[in-house]
Amino acid sequence: MNEQRRFKVAVVGATGAVGETMLAILAERNFPVSELVALASERSAGGEVEFKNRKIIVQDLATFDPAGVDIALFSAGGSVSKEYAPKFAAAGAVVIDNSSTFRYDDDVPLVVSEVNPREAKNRPRGIIANPNCSTMQLMPVLKPIHDGYGIERINIATYQSVSGAGRSGMEELGKQTAELLNFQQIEPKKFPQQIAFNLIPHIDDFQPNGYTKEEMKLVWETQKILGDKNILVNPTAVRVPVFYGHSEAVNIETRKKISAEEARALLQKAPGVKVVDERKAGGYPTPVTHASGTDPVYVGRIREDFSHPRGLNLWVVADNIRKGAALNAVQLAELVAAE
Repeated sequence: MNEQRRFKVAVVGATGAVGETMLAILAERNFPVSELVALASERSAGGEVEFKNRKIIVQDLATFDPAGVDIALFSAGGSVSKEYAPKFAAAGAVVIDNSSTFRYDDDVPLVVSEVNPREAKNRPRGIIANPNCSTMQLMPVLKPIHDGYGIERINIATYQSVSGAGRSGMEELGKQTAELLNFQQIEPKKFPQQIAFNLIPHIDDFQPNGYTKEEMKLVWETQKILGDKNILVNPTAVRVPVFYGHSEAVNIETRKKISAEEARALLQKAPGVKVVDERKAGGYPTPVTHASGTDPVYVGRIREDFSHPRGLNLWVVADNIRKGAALNAVQLAELVAAE
């Protein structure tokens, strides 16, 4: 990190769950901020957010002049990013965008800090894209295995918490849970079916091939980040009644045989990854007991697939708001600052 220079940082979507976490992580990691600007829509402007024990007035994004901003962290949704990210970049800021707007553009790098950090420098439009939360936590685990043994195919089922749908998703889970425990009728609003005490195998819009957009993100983003369009990905995304932390049951088929012991040894050295893998009750990571509120990607249940000669099973858990969004954005900002 260049200790001599400090940066004017804008957080767009500062009042949302990810935006608030970005502010907290900037403070926790002592990012060299000269000035912090909190931005949101007109209806949230005038409110306050906290940064380093100080209250920051939230400004209206629509009327804000981005001139002088060095780094802009965007987490306000795709339509906002599409309109305003190019304006900030044109004004000289490096934009780190958490939406899916630019992820699949060839001239915008899609970066996980522990996996392909060098790509962050290759940003002709001044924009770096943050991957989707479910892809994000998978990449630090798969990267060392792909580098050493090659991955042919990934079968993955994600179990995604309601915070991935924003604050309204968490509110709906809490409200439905209370209503059902009080023997009241519930009315789904945010989710297409009851989420409390239930599972919903549907996240984002259905595509013509029968998969959802959330599932296809895992396909497109995995291939782009790992730089291998030959990797086959078969995903199923499920919304579960958990507040924070996504979980993934992952089965991979490698090009060269990898044993569970070899995989465990690789993952114990992987940056950003913590192995929790004991073959006993409680010897595995869960979203509540391990991931929620923490930074690592946790991996456990590491075992060879006895139905396939080159198969390996993994259980991957991470806090979707922290590592799945806010932490990686700040880590990308640190890469930019280090330049």
